[in-house]
Formats: sequence, structure tokens, C-alpha cells
Amino acid sequence: MNRRRAHEEEDGYERLHRKRRRVSENQEIEDRLESLILRVGEKSSSSLESNLEGLASVLEADLSTFRVKILRILTDCAIRMPEKCTIYATLVGLLNAKNYNFGGEFVDYIVKTFKENLKTGKWNAARYCLRFISDLVNCHVLAASSLITLLESLVDCANEDGVPQVRRDWFVFAVLSALPWVGRELYEKKESQLEHLLVTIEVFLNKRSKKHWPALKVWSTDTPHLQEEYLDCLWAQIKKLRQDNWSEKHIPRPYLAFDSILCEALQHTLPSIQPPPHNDNDTYPMPRVIFRMFDYTDCPDGPVLPGAHSIERFLIEEHLHNIIEAYHLERKECAAQLLCFPYKAKIPLEYCIVEVIFAELFNLPRPRYLEICYGSILIELCKLQPSSMPQVLAQATEILFLRIDTMNVACFDRFVNWFSYHLSNFQYRWSWEDWEGCTQLDLDHPKPRFIREVLGKCLRLSYHQRIKDITPETFSAFVPLKPEPIYKYSMEGAASLPGTEAAHQLVVCVRNKCTPEEALNVLRELPNPLREGEQPAAAQAAPHNPLKIDVFVQTLLNLGSKSISHSFAAISKFHYVFKILAESEEAQICILRNVWELWQRHPQMVCVLVDKMLKTQIVECSAVATWLFSKEMAPYFTHGYLWEVLHLTIDKMNKHVSKLSGELQEAREALARADSSSSDSEDEGGSKKKKDQDKPTEEAVERMEERLEAAHMDQKRLFLIVFQRFIMILSEHLVRCDTDARDPVTHWYRSTIGRLQQVFLVHHEQVQKYSSTLETLLFTQDLDPHILDVFHQFVALTA
Repeated sequence: MNRRRAHEEEDGYERLHRKRRRVSENQEIEDRLESLILRVGEKSSSSLESNLEGLASVLEADLSTFRVKILRILTDCAIRMPEKCTIYATLVGLLNAKNYNFGGEFVDYIVKTFKENLKTGKWNAARYCLRFISDLVNCHVLAASSLITLLESLVDCANEDGVPQVRRDWFVFAVLSALPWVGRELYEKKESQLEHLLVTIEVFLNKRSKKHWPALKVWSTDTPHLQEEYLDCLWAQIKKLRQDNWSEKHIPRPYLAFDSILCEALQHTLPSIQPPPHNDNDTYPMPRVIFRMFDYTDCPDGPVLPGAHSIERFLIEEHLHNIIEAYHLERKECAAQLLCFPYKAKIPLEYCIVEVIFAELFNLPRPRYLEICYGSILIELCKLQPSSMPQVLAQATEILFLRIDTMNVACFDRFVNWFSYHLSNFQYRWSWEDWEGCTQLDLDHPKPRFIREVLGKCLRLSYHQRIKDITPETFSAFVPLKPEPIYKYSMEGAASLPGTEAAHQLVVCVRNKCTPEEALNVLRELPNPLREGEQPAAAQAAPHNPLKIDVFVQTLLNLGSKSISHSFAAISKFHYVFKILAESEEAQICILRNVWELWQRHPQMVCVLVDKMLKTQIVECSAVATWLFSKEMAPYFTHGYLWEVLHLTIDKMNKHVSKLSGELQEAREALARADSSSSDSEDEGGSKKKKDQDKPTEEAVERMEERLEAAHMDQKRLFLIVFQRFIMILSEHLVRCDTDARDPVTHWYRSTIGRLQQVFLVHHEQVQKYSSTLETLLFTQDLDPHILDVFHQFVALTA
């Protein structure tokens, strides 16, 4: 018995060990297959054709065991690496020729993935799916008639009624962007149906509204380069491709080498694909304007830059955008991949790369990634290609500067940020003398303003003396003032100011490490200028005491002026005093005025301190907005830091609403889960008690709903204040110019209306929620058409 039992135990162990080993071996084979599929098409000692043939044989041998895995990897690769679309299509074609059933399964799988991407709103993945499906026609996996039916059903979605134009646009864009891959095959086999499809698209494009177009242009004029709307540009490129009999010179087509094998394969037909209907919660890709900075005359001798309406330009730019998308988190790798572009011998690569990076940086409403991402990639490109890239970048900077008069305000800010960051990485060297003509221009002109803003941003990355040393004497008017506080209670003539004595007492008190209550005692006896001549009781009832605020804010922040950290420590220690003094919106505006008065020579400090006061809830967002649009700030409307403060204020409010919304959503889900599990967890005892403890109460959820509703009201009020103030100052300017018979389109006017447009664009997702309220209360038909146009362009973005 004992021997037998021992033998049985040993046998069980062996079985378990063999099972583990088999699982381990299967995992190794899966990983090897995944690696082979991922890396096909990369540099190799063998030709691509022999690699594809070998890989097709390996995959065919493993189909019985790893069929589902192979289906998934092939589909994922085709979507995530769209530049290798034709390689994977060829691989599927070879597998289909060897195993017809697998070909059918693959078609079903890619169609299922396409439908899933449409349903979940993964629009880019859906577009690459459609491209891959189209390319399968070239590999004789799908019948051309089947694809034409699919493309027609997608174009039919562009003629739906009662859906946003952005949805209809996407379907047309998806179809047009697939045609470079399959146009030739459809032209040869289904010419009349292809022509009918193109006519339907042309009719749609001709009647399509382009009200949004001016809002998305980097430059307001179309000279020297036309700033085309993205669908118009792609349509012009497709028409040019059709004139060239659908032949292009950019897409690699490895399936041509296997034509004799592939043409023998049986073809499949696509099942019926009905795109999901529109849902009000769906978000679609926003329209774009195609950025153009160079043409062939800008490039020196060498390969010619493809024309703006050649399909090659579209294919090159899309490929470069995909490289940035894939590697944007690794700047060194991204720069290396961009410079290893497979067709670099045929094009002026440096010019194409620079244009594409600036297109991403200047993309409206927002760039895809952080602005610094593009700056860091350009620096790496200059390091990797020091003989040519810095010269191309300098040429691009000159072009941008020459055309800055008509540049969109948001793009102007990004240009300032990029250029100052770039200079800081190259020892602030620049041929400033070339821009000396700007010294003769009005200081509000975009060119002098650009130089002033760049030097101001450089100061944040360096120190004052360095900035003075790098700029020529003639540019002295543009050099920022030394960033130091202006503390009025220690200046000449301070003795006559009413709060000087209290200010000096407060300095001593704070240096002796007083408590907040002791600081308040020093301020207690200060008279209230708003209630002069009234009884003491009336003075006590005044909404706020500007003299107390003046003495406290200026003195405390001056004592903490050594660094940002010192200022933050002062605010944290005396937070209680700030809250006592900032009891109303007028008091909060008074605090902000004093921050500005003390630190007006140091804009960065103003931004940082306002941000800190918003975080610590000393001031509210609405108070910041009201202060920024007050009369005393009007002279600074063309300065970038004023708008930096406005946007950080709006961002703070948006993040607050988003946070409360997320917390409420989580609480509702937790409550729903707890309710659903309570019915079938009667016998779980201890774990049920724990779940009940974690479960939010109905009252808690109601309180969260109330907080969110209040936050939405605050957000709406903030936007109403901002847009109302914009309308007031712009209308006043237009009326004044009309009365004086002057041209209203001044540099100030262009800048300010550009800032209005910027608020709409940058915060479009939040403003969209209140567009009907804005239309009813502020942007009414009796408003000046110039101002109203900005609102209508914004509404058209997602219409």
C-alpha cells in the first residue's frame, strides 16, 4: 500500500510538472509569434518578401493552436502601426491563399473590431481599420464590390439628417483617407461605382458649412500659403490622384511581389456593416485647418517638396504625425525615428519634420501633447542633425516672425513659449540685429510685442542681468524690468501714507514670529477709508477695509519676497488673516490689486501667487476675472501674463467641477453595486458588514449632487463674467472709434478679439455646455457682427 501511494504521489507531481512546462512552452511560442509579427518589415539581412513568406509559413503551422492569438495580434498591429498596413495586408493575403477558412475568420474579426471602434468612439482606430480592410482588396482577400458597398454605406452616413456635421465629416474623411491605398484597384475593377461614390462626396463637400474655418486658422490671411480646411485639402489631393490615374509614389506595396500567389486565392465578401446611430453623448474629432509653412521654393537644392495638393504630401505628413504619436513620450527615440523616415532620400526631410512639428504645436483649439514635448523633440533633432536641422529651424523662425502680424493669438503665445525655451537651451544666442526694424514700430504691434514677450519668458528661465547682456542696446525698451517688489511703505514719501506706521509695526510683529491673531491686532485700529466721516459703528459694518488689506498684503508678501517658497510659507501661516480680510468679492479684488501693485515688475510671481490664493480659497475665480477686466488693468491687455492668469483661473474652476463630477459618478456606481450585491449576499456575514461600511449613504450622494450643482453655477457665472466683460470693452472701443471716425481695427482690438476667441477655443468643452445661455443673455443679434462672428464660429466647431 505504501509503495503504491508513493508511486501515485510521484505520478501526480510529474503530471503537474508536465502541465506547467506545457503552459510555459505555449507562452514562449506565443511571445515568439508576437515578436515575429511585430518586427516584420524592420531592417533585416533578408528581403521583406522572404521574411513575409517565412512568417506566413510559421503562422500557418501554428494556426491550429494559436488561431485567436494570431487574429488579435495581426489586427492590433495593423491598427497601431498604420504605416505597416500594406505589410500586414500582404501577410493576411498569403495566409488566406494557404488557408481559406482562416481568411474568412480574419475578415470577420477585423469587421467586428471596426464595429467595436465605431461604437466606442475610437475614431482613429476605426479609420485605420477601414484602411486595412481596403488594403485587403489589393491582396485578393476581399472582393472589390464588397468594399465599394461598405464605402457607400459609410458615405450615406454623411447625408443623415439631425446629426452633427462633425459626425458626417468623419465618415467622409475616413473614406477619402482610405482611397490612396485602394483607389487604383477600384478604378480598374469598379470604375463607375467609384465615380458615383466620388460624386456623392463632392456634392456633400460643396454644401457643407465651413463657419468654423476662420477660428482654426493659424494665420488670418491666405498669403503666401492657403490655410485650407482639412476635408477641402484632402479632397483636392484625391482629385489630383484621380487625374494621375490613382498612381502614387509613396505607399510600399509588398503584395505586388506575390501577385501570382495571391491572384489564385479565393476572395471573401464583407458582411453587412451598419454604423451605429448618433448618440448625444458621442464626441467626434474636431475639424482642422492644414498648416502650411514651406513650399518647394523654401527648400535648397535637393529633393523637391511635394506640392500642397499632391497625395504624397498627405501620406508623408500623416506618417510623421504617427511617428510623433507613437514616440512622443521618449523625445530622443522620437527624434531618431523621425530622422529614420523610410523615404528620406525622396523628400527634403528636415523641412517636412519641422512643418509637421509646428503644425502639431499650433493645432487649434489645443495641441495634442504638452507644448514642451515639441520643444524638446526639436532640440533632440538639432543635436542629432547639427549640420542641417538648426538652419531649417532658424529659417522656420524667420518665416513665422515675418508672418506674425496675422497670427492667431493662441499660436502667438505658443510661438513665444517655444522660442524662449529653445533659446534657453542654446545659450540665448540669436541674430537680434536682423529684427532691429521692430524698434521703430508701435509697442503694441505684434513684432515688438513678440520680442518683449520672448524676453519676459527668457527671464523666467534665466536672470535679469543675463537677459540684458544678450540683447543689443537698441532693444533696451523690450528688456523686462528687474523683477523686484515695489513696497510703497518703504519708499520715499511713505511717511505721509495713512498705513505706514501700522505697516512698520506689522514688520516687527511678523519678524518676531507673531500669531495670526496678533497680526490682526496690529491692523485693528486702522480707519476704513470707505467710511470716512461716519460713526464708528457704521465703519464696523463696512463690507471691507481696503487700508487693512493694503497694509497686510503688501507688508506680508514683501517680507516673503525672497523666493516663491518664502511667499507660500507666509500665505500658509497667515491664511486665517487672509480669510478674515477676504470676506467679500470686493475685498478679494482689493487683495489682488495689492498683489499686483507690489509685484507688477515680476509677472511670474503674480501668476504664482494668484494660483496659490485660488488653491487656498483666499480668492474666488469670479473675483480674479472681475479684477483682470477692471479699468486699472486695461493698459496691460496686450501683455501675455494677464491672459495666463485668466486661463489658470478658468482651468482651476474646470478642474474643480471635473473632480466633483468624478467623485459623484464613483459614489453613484458604488451605491448601485452595493444595492445589487446586497440582495444576493445575505449569507456572507463579515464581508457584507464591510461592504455596508464602504457604501456611501443616500444623504452623502445628495450632498455631493448639491456641491456639484453649486460648482456648475459658479462655473457658469465665471464664463458669464468673462464674456460680458469682453463684450463691454470691445463694444466701448468700437463705439469710441465710430464717434471719432477712426479705424477700429487697431493692434489692441485685434489682440483683444483674438483673446476672446482663445477663451472659446481653449475651454470649448466647458463653454459648450452653456452656449444656449450665452446666446440668450450675451451674444444676441443686436451685438456688433465682429464680436458675434467669434461666437458663431465657436458654435460651428461641434455643430
